[in-house]
Amino acid sequence: MLRNFFQAVLNLFFKPNCPLCDRPADTQLCPYCQKQILRCQLPRGKQFSGEVPLLVWGQYKGALKQAIVAMKYNNHPEVAQPLGYWLAETWLNTSQFNSSNINNQRLVVVPIPMFSEKQKKRGFNQAELLARSFCQVTGLPLKSQGLERIRDTKAQFGLSAQQRQDNLKDAFRLGKDLRQSQANSVLIVDDIYTTGATIKAAIEAFRQQKITVAGILAIATTKSLSDK
Repeated sequence: MLRNFFQAVLNLFFKPNCPLCDRPADTQLCPYCQKQILRCQLPRGKQFSGEVPLLVWGQYKGALKQAIVAMKYNNHPEVAQPLGYWLAETWLNTSQFNSSNINNQRLVVVPIPMFSEKQKKRGFNQAELLARSFCQVTGLPLKSQGLERIRDTKAQFGLSAQQRQDNLKDAFRLGKDLRQSQANSVLIVDDIYTTGATIKAAIEAFRQQKITVAGILAIATTKSLSDK
């Protein structure tokens, strides 16, 4: 755990080779891998219909999938910075999300949290790093602990839609960053959007406290373009 933590810190402040191809890189990713990831971008971001607006930057495949896996499981938190920047640029250019109505609200950005023990083991929360990078571009305030995961849950992979919902029931509550905040609207940031069970559980936790969820942002989705 300590080795992973210190390596994560070094990766954030120094410039090692590209974590995807091991080529020399002046930034977090080499130019070749950046181009490959950009090929996974959905047209101007994909907006999925639903009760709460959902904006996803790219398809979870190819180089984008490789980048997310490297970030989460191969101890490369620095990958979150360019991904968060690209997500922010898309959000700023999407009128449905970046409207005057949203901007006039006391809007804050809240990442989907990890369970505390799992985060200690990984050394970081990838959704928080994405959200931090997103906020550096947009200027929106980040509330890293706006939401708290109070119950450990099984891995969602392999569960049915109903099992995913049951798995996440009452898993979240309002975090300390928002308990005494004046924010009345949030943007939720996550890394991968699949069935939406995690997001629905987070939305419910905010609604119980009369906080509006203005939108959901994710860097990748497993859903196809034909999904509604």
